[in-house]
Amino acid sequence: MTIARGTYPATEFTASADDVVDVVVIGSGPSGATVTKELTAMGFHVVCLEQGRWIDTHEYTGTRDEYELSTYGRWHSSSNVRAMPEDYPLNLADSDVSPVMYNAVGGGSIHFGAYWHRYMPSDFKLRSLYGVADDWPISWEDLAPHYDAVDKDFAAAAMHGDTAFPVTGGTTLPPHPINDYGRLFAQGMNAKGWHWWPASNAIANTNTKGLVPCVRLGVCEAGCPNGSKASVDITHWPISLKQGATLVTGARVRELTVDKDGLVNSAIFLDNNGREHRIKADLFVMAANGIGTSRLLQLSTSSRFPDGLANTSGLVGRRLMLNPTAMAVGVFDQDLASWFGPAGNTAHSFQFGETDASRGHVLGASWGTSAAGGPVAAYSLSTAAGGARAGAGMMDGVRNILGRSVLMSICTSDLPNENNRVTLDPVLTDSHGIPAPRIEYTKDQNSKDLIEFHLDRATEALEAAGAVQVLRYPEMPDQPGHILGTARMGTDPTRSVVDGYGRTHDVPNLFIVDGSVFPSVGTVGPTNTISAFARRTAHHIVDNAMATMESEIA
Repeated sequence: MTIARGTYPATEFTASADDVVDVVVIGSGPSGATVTKELTAMGFHVVCLEQGRWIDTHEYTGTRDEYELSTYGRWHSSSNVRAMPEDYPLNLADSDVSPVMYNAVGGGSIHFGAYWHRYMPSDFKLRSLYGVADDWPISWEDLAPHYDAVDKDFAAAAMHGDTAFPVTGGTTLPPHPINDYGRLFAQGMNAKGWHWWPASNAIANTNTKGLVPCVRLGVCEAGCPNGSKASVDITHWPISLKQGATLVTGARVRELTVDKDGLVNSAIFLDNNGREHRIKADLFVMAANGIGTSRLLQLSTSSRFPDGLANTSGLVGRRLMLNPTAMAVGVFDQDLASWFGPAGNTAHSFQFGETDASRGHVLGASWGTSAAGGPVAAYSLSTAAGGARAGAGMMDGVRNILGRSVLMSICTSDLPNENNRVTLDPVLTDSHGIPAPRIEYTKDQNSKDLIEFHLDRATEALEAAGAVQVLRYPEMPDQPGHILGTARMGTDPTRSVVDGYGRTHDVPNLFIVDGSVFPSVGTVGPTNTISAFARRTAHHIVDNAMATMESEIA
């Protein structure tokens, strides 16, 4: 074996035709980082291919004067706006929601708000309970020990005992302050007799996991310049590299090839100079998010898989779910210093998180209070609600909102629909000339009804807290756009892509561990559940390898 351990730009990476590593992981975000960390701890040689680069915390702009403006350019959540060479564009002409992703070591954890909650037990059995979507082939209890473990890995800060959730084990850091605007939200919820609780965040408030204590800058969603948010470039990759992993950056995977038996035998990738590389492995793990994974599978055609790798079901790319997110902003006549973080959430509610047929729709949503940002954010909130875009009226709109608002995000659950999907665009390409994804996503009537119901209830809560005005946004500006569901998990190979451990039905040595495997989605950010699932899969891989070794010895 000549492939060295450590980190290498793809331009400097070499592998001979005889090199075969244990595992190739594609994508270095939370799922890829979790799998790599667990497998390398057990002695596997893992090579991770990441098309982005390492980003140092000093590059983030959250402590600089240009911060807010930079979130409309270099640090925007949309790859179409950033348009960096390592990004790939998306054709969003037929999409009601813009997906959020980031290509770098750490993937989506660079941009996520670190709102850290488990799915509800009901999210795993929507078909059994309510006759919609599909049940997962695994249960909440199957993930419970892995939830406990990733809470530690991601430095989760939480207050235990939330009555909205089952009693959970594990240990976490203490919760973050809910701030003045969180307390005002809590007062409104108390007045209504509704559930609220200090929010859980994957943000450190002590020195741990390579992180330092949060100073509440409130800039979490464009990279944490303080190094407090649990992005996996800080929490996971240093450990994996010490354990012997190889991380290749600037490696854009173009195709997975298969041998005569239908097993994946290599990944072909291009470096930043367009030079082609090939790496072989015994086992391959996709961790490139619900768009990147389905894109690569569709690019990997062969005589055995003419419609894309692992796609005999025809479901690769289909059933895309994006958690449509709305927002309500309560404006108050008092100073709330509502730019303080984390962002993340400070306080949350699951009062209307479950299905209630009397509402006329299915599914639910979670509410969370977040930092409302600075003057540019206040301007955006004001103008999005119909305020003046210039002059004295514009200044009044900014003055009314800045530091005096309670921002409530409303993250809704989402029904799978096979017409919501990811395909390969016939014209648009990335910087290497590889076909880019085309996103088709339409919010159904259930989502629209769900959002309207929650905006009405959120308005009641904010008015009960004393808001002098409530601004309503059926579409949250720069909403999360979680990317889920394009490689469904299930037991029937004709109706799913992977089994309950993420192993593809068609290709025994190919696993998928990102959110594309979700048969349904919850009302919270999915990173906690994605990471728990990835950890469970990694342990399954280890257990199978050990069983094989014991069998051979016997």
